[in-house]
Amino acid sequence: KVEEEIGTLRQVLAAKERHCGELKRKLGLTPLDGLKQNLSKSWHDVQVSNAYVKTSEKLGEWNDKVTQSDFYKKTQETLSQAGQKTSAALSTVGSVISRKLGDMSSYSIRHSISMPAMRNSATFKSFEDRVGTIKSRVVGSRENSTDGLQSPSGAGEKPPQDNAPF
Repeated sequence: KVEEEIGTLRQVLAAKERHCGELKRKLGLTPLDGLKQNLSKSWHDVQVSNAYVKTSEKLGEWNDKVTQSDFYKKTQETLSQAGQKTSAALSTVGSVISRKLGDMSSYSIRHSISMPAMRNSATFKSFEDRVGTIKSRVVGSRENSTDGLQSPSGAGEKPPQDNAPF
């Protein structure tokens, strides 16, 4: 008999839960709204709890003591000065970079590359050689390799240099 009552109560409870869900749906309440409401109530309960209130008061006292200490004031002053000096230094660096970029903007890259002095410089030659080496390794590995693979170190063979301008 008790088992039958338990079964009946489960059916009644399930019916009431369905009815509650239908009412919430008709009212436009979503499960997310319920979750928000539960979280808000829980947070409120925490905030008014005795432990939270006492802890907040204690932390407030400690904060007051720390911010009034000489050590804190000296540290704050030192960090403020360091921040101002760093800001000034970064501003100066930014100005120098902007000025240099402004000076460079009057030259086009195409014009710079076509200039004989630039093309004959050691830096440009070195760059051109490296690009040629990479190109010959990639192209050479396709043409000279039987299995399609070539050792990344060159495996004793030096690829031919292609110094043609790119």
